[in-house]
Amino acid sequence: MLQLERINFKCKPTFRDAGIRNYRENQVVRHHWVHRRRQDGKCKQCGKSFQQKLFQQKEIIAISCSWCKVAYHNKVACFMMQQIEEPCSLGIHAGIIIPPSWIIRLPKQRIQGSFKSSQRKKKKPSIKRKSITKKEEGKMRPFIIKPIPSPMMKPVIVFINPKSGGNQGAKLMSKFQWLLNPRQVFDLSQGGPREGLEIFRKVPNLRIVACGGDGTVGWILSEIDKLKFKPFPPVSVLPLGTGNDLARTMNWGRGYTDEPISKILTQVEEGPVTQLDRWNLTMDKNPDVELTKEDREADNNGPLDVFNNYFSLGADARTALEFHESREANPEKFNSRFRNRMYYARAGGTDLLKRTSKDLTKQITLECDGVDHTSRIQELRVHCILFLNIPKYGGGTTPWGNPSVHTFEQQRHDDGFLEVIGFTPSQIAALYVGGHGERICQCREAKVITNAMIPVQVDGEPCRLPPSIIRVSVRNQANMVLKPKRRGSMPINTDTPLSNDRLRIQVSRISMHDYERLNYDKEKLKKASVPLGIIVVDSDSNLEHIRAHIDRLLEVYILQDSNANGSASSLSPTWCFLDSTTADRFFRIDRSQEHLHYITDISSDDLYVLDPERTKPSNLSPESKSGSMPDLLVQQEVLGAANRTPSPILKLPQAHSASQLLQARSDSTDQDEIPNLHEGAIGILSENTNYENEYQPATSSSCEAIVSNNSPQPPRRDTLCVSDTAHLNPLDKTLMDVSKRGDVAKFAELHRKGAYLMTVDQHGMNALHHAARFGHKDIVQYLIENAPASILDAVDYEKNQTALHKAAWYMRRTICAMLVEAGASLTKTDYQGNTPRLQALKAEDLELAAYLESRERYQLMLSEDHETAV
Repeated sequence: MLQLERINFKCKPTFRDAGIRNYRENQVVRHHWVHRRRQDGKCKQCGKSFQQKLFQQKEIIAISCSWCKVAYHNKVACFMMQQIEEPCSLGIHAGIIIPPSWIIRLPKQRIQGSFKSSQRKKKKPSIKRKSITKKEEGKMRPFIIKPIPSPMMKPVIVFINPKSGGNQGAKLMSKFQWLLNPRQVFDLSQGGPREGLEIFRKVPNLRIVACGGDGTVGWILSEIDKLKFKPFPPVSVLPLGTGNDLARTMNWGRGYTDEPISKILTQVEEGPVTQLDRWNLTMDKNPDVELTKEDREADNNGPLDVFNNYFSLGADARTALEFHESREANPEKFNSRFRNRMYYARAGGTDLLKRTSKDLTKQITLECDGVDHTSRIQELRVHCILFLNIPKYGGGTTPWGNPSVHTFEQQRHDDGFLEVIGFTPSQIAALYVGGHGERICQCREAKVITNAMIPVQVDGEPCRLPPSIIRVSVRNQANMVLKPKRRGSMPINTDTPLSNDRLRIQVSRISMHDYERLNYDKEKLKKASVPLGIIVVDSDSNLEHIRAHIDRLLEVYILQDSNANGSASSLSPTWCFLDSTTADRFFRIDRSQEHLHYITDISSDDLYVLDPERTKPSNLSPESKSGSMPDLLVQQEVLGAANRTPSPILKLPQAHSASQLLQARSDSTDQDEIPNLHEGAIGILSENTNYENEYQPATSSSCEAIVSNNSPQPPRRDTLCVSDTAHLNPLDKTLMDVSKRGDVAKFAELHRKGAYLMTVDQHGMNALHHAARFGHKDIVQYLIENAPASILDAVDYEKNQTALHKAAWYMRRTICAMLVEAGASLTKTDYQGNTPRLQALKAEDLELAAYLESRERYQLMLSEDHETAV
């Protein structure tokens, strides 16, 4: 180290220091030159090889850049001084390296002061900064990621499990850190993948490399699920350890065999993307069986509630469980891969000879897609039942085989079907010489009822399960990277290009009064903001483009309401953007620097803008908090906006209907349960409190402005020159305004004073329309209980839409469920022929669309039964 200090050698910079205002400046990455006593390859200048010195000579023979790996002879003729300050291209992996200019280390935030540094004001109690606890201070990260979106880049983050594959993980760590930015390489033993995923979640076109076994991949996929990535980043697998059935399925092989890491990174960058079905697994106690003491001590919930590869019961799970328990009891005896395989083979052979699972079929009932297969498995006398999602199993075997076209379909990992296979003892042994099991069926849902304790395993994790009711259903699909085939081979049919990432975002205005008063309390400042409307834009849009869309949003509003210039929903010409994510408080973006900032830089939920000319507080009043803003403005070149065509209806993924997508449930705790609609229960859809503020992709590649007068019928003249509620009496006018604000107590008081609940504004929208649109559940519930039933299917003048149409478009899930349960029609169409379900599809809320589809079928079934009875 003393020698390094003497020659002023420094490690390559992996980040840069910048302030919250100037982090977009100085984006150039320069070479990081190091002296080398050994160097492979040839000099870039003269093209000659580097002569390796013999013995232990300490002469420096080359100068090399640690980023792009370019090297020169240590001679004046080859390396000139002006090359020291040259920009670096980052070399052959420039498309996947996260440049140090993207990773910003922010200075410690000042406790006091304002961005108006030239104005000195007296301290006021109201502007004291909120105290930060030690726990909150620990959560504040000193680093932030400010990417520059580019279609040519596919940045990679690497997660390595050092416990997988002996000592391979630790060796790979240094190799990845040498080729990439060390800050994009993570050790899973140091806290898991969550922190790395949270830091890089806003990086566009992100790809993930999982170095480990199938369990490591499942861990990372589950964390991506919990963080609700949109879109789901593609994951590639560098297999370590044994097994690796998922890696084999994705063509990455059975294990890492010292292949050059540079070649693997190129394959990750170029590899096509395919989908992998993921499945929910619920295990509940069987109420019809009295539990013994041994049953109560067993694991009631199973090792995992989601699986990617397989789920099995019986002989194979028993062998895995015996191996697992022996390894936990004596870990020092299982430090050899060969010894582990021998023990596993001996345990499996012993179990087959003892036939310990011969009574399996007497202890379970099997139902797949509503069809009972219990008699079939009893007839076959199977010792093991396997629910298989991928073609490979048990270290590379193919238990489904190649069935004829007249019996079953070929197995795929992205078709939304599970393969159910049974094994007799002889078939288990024959698997390793090319055999296959008994093909029972291919299904989307399965139900297994056990009446005794049975060993099970989920993606290789075994346990003893007491008598239970097990349900398997489709969860979602993950994006995976296939290893590309060699040049000259046939193309890969499963190469599915990722859709363009687009953001659906709410624009909210903050007044200068609130900004100065609440600048150090971000949550209160967000609550004080006034929503202006929703825009849908590309994720790589800079703020100059976003300004054009917001201006267009305001123009559309002014066309609808001539009084907008003075209303709470307008903006002054000097408005500016606010950054709500970079620092621990909001700060303004200079208009001259808008071309340097991107939408993902300054917003994580809503997009906030500051109106400096609005100095009065935005207290709730009949004219505040919600004007008659257009429903949505979808990104479009502002020029030629008059010639727009309706966007096509979004298609569902192949091989999935909305009924199956209904099961694509997130495992977060802030969502309610949806009862099984196939059992005739009335489903109550959940509503995530943050869901409606999250980024949502747009409905089409083309862009259009969807405003309140976009129906085929021409807008009436009075809609362009009269306020929404100008024709109403004061009591009804106040009722309409309160329905937009959500004050249910005030709403009920107005009703008692004689306000008419069925009153409509000039667009034909009643209080239920507005409450559904703005997400006020209390107002919706009050109207359901107190207004005439006809309000549920009342339509507006402009779009012929009901309140359920509005709620579906704005993805108000709980409100949709409330309206459906109250009897709102699911088959009523607007002027464009859209039902509420199609509105949800256009908004790309597939889960809501699945719920509405199931309830629509239920309504049709009831109407058909009624007609038959008559």
